[in-house]
Amino acid sequence: EVQLQASGGGLVQAGGSLRLSCVASGFAFDDVAIGWFRQAPGKDREGVSCISSEDPTVHWYADSVRGRFTVSRDNAKKMVYLKMISLKPEDTAIYYCSACTLGGSFYKMRESDSWGQGTLVTVSS
Repeated sequence: EVQLQASGGGLVQAGGSLRLSCVASGFAFDDVAIGWFRQAPGKDREGVSCISSEDPTVHWYADSVRGRFTVSRDNAKKMVYLKMISLKPEDTAIYYCSACTLGGSFYKMRESDSWGQGTLVTVSS
């Protein structure tokens, strides 16, 4: 079973920082680009970042987070991380990790999979 479980969210003041973690299982982690998308209440899903499977120095970032968020991965641990600094109230959302493309699309490896457990980030003003 494919599983991608996000954690590390919380409540932080504007300007603060958080580090999200994603643990993966059930698929060939080394072969898949993995990233983060988020969904705020009442809004559509928004891609945040994606990191290449082949070259961890290759990333995609949404314009809204570029320069503030940094994605990384540890293939040995099957983990992906999202370091977030200079957080803004508009970053408030549930953050999910998922397979992705470097063009900023996010997808399920199998249609029957769920998006997995997200983690809530709340940024207060």
